Amino acid sequence: MNTDAARSHRGTIFLEDAAEIIEHAEHAGDQWILKLRAPECASRAQPGQFVHLQCDPRLPMRRPLSIQRVDATQGWVEFLYKVVGEGTEALARQPVGMQLSVLGPIGQPFTLHAERPLRLLLGGGVGIPPMIFLADHLRRQGQASQTRAILGSEVPFPFRPRPSEILWPGLPDGAIATMPLLEDWGVACRLTSRADIPGAYPGFVTDLARPWLASLNEELRGQVELYACGPHAMLEACAALAAEFGLPCQVSLEEYMACAVGGCAGCTVAVRTPEGTAMKRVCVDGPVFQAETVFPPP
Repeated sequence: MNTDAARSHRGTIFLEDAAEIIEHAEHAGDQWILKLRAPECASRAQPGQFVHLQCDPRLPMRRPLSIQRVDATQGWVEFLYKVVGEGTEALARQPVGMQLSVLGPIGQPFTLHAERPLRLLLGGGVGIPPMIFLADHLRRQGQASQTRAILGSEVPFPFRPRPSEILWPGLPDGAIATMPLLEDWGVACRLTSRADIPGAYPGFVTDLARPWLASLNEELRGQVELYACGPHAMLEACAALAAEFGLPCQVSLEEYMACAVGGCAGCTVAVRTPEGTAMKRVCVDGPVFQAETVFPPP
């Protein structure tokens, strides 16, 4: 992403100091789903973007949270997060009705290419929210039937899986568990986990994606693009999978951030550019990058 694009994007970030918590529910594995009334963010957010959220009025440092869903009409933004430290522990204690400061939407979103109408969304752990946002965006454009999602988790999913009724040829027998929300949207979805979840494929998201990609003929495979978000090792595997089949892949990176608006340069990563390797800021130059620029093939 060029510097001018990142600089112009910073003018679209809004500060809402009184974003009210309207829902806040705990799920297994120290996971929480948070819904905030933040109309400025909701009206502008795009799949792949995130916010920098105040977790508690007594904590000076914010935390970056990927956006899971938005409703621009009702003015709310939804997040899934996992408690992993002081900030998210404090956030988990905030009750419905509490007002927090939210800065967003931030970052370069996913890009959709008309020549690649078959979209495979790969999400792992707290990398699942951007995939849900992207799936929602695609179904609102009437593209649910051309969208497929594989979601993985090593802890219980923050929803009750159920057997899918949407056929997905090319997948191994027994991989039938799905996310009800995506199923109801008409998006083919399957789950993976090594945590012995009934109906989930016992492996990684890339392990389940590979046989489907291999089952496609050359014409169909030429219409596929991959989108991924999750831990570093998963994204590296997704980039390798895309390279294996000669497919484009966009990855949304997760990095620790201090300012989240490009000022501190604390979230830089090495990215290949036509001019050579450059250090790019995940917050404003990303978080979405072309996979091969961050994880170059061997």
